[in-house]
Amino acid sequence: MKHCIIAKFKPEITPDEKAGIAEDVEAVFAPVKRIQGVHDVKVLRNCVPRPNRYDLMIEITMEREALDVYDGCEAHREWKQKYGSLLEQKAIFDYE
Repeated sequence: MKHCIIAKFKPEITPDEKAGIAEDVEAVFAPVKRIQGVHDVKVLRNCVPRPNRYDLMIEITMEREALDVYDGCEAHREWKQKYGSLLEQKAIFDYE
């Protein structure tokens, strides 16, 4: 299954700040790859800077059974704590 977190930062976050955040998010999510049942983690940046676009997508390829472990992991908590207040919108999408 693919677990996608799609995030749009608040308008006051500059492009340079977004780039720095994306680099940090990659570091925050790197340990997720060590969770049993997680196969890959990608942090993808939007390449079209328009107001109606989201800025970042975190795509985690995992077994469905790993979702609960991921939900309780330190990286997930850190993502929410560190960046939750910087987000204007967030969407979660899971698919197989």
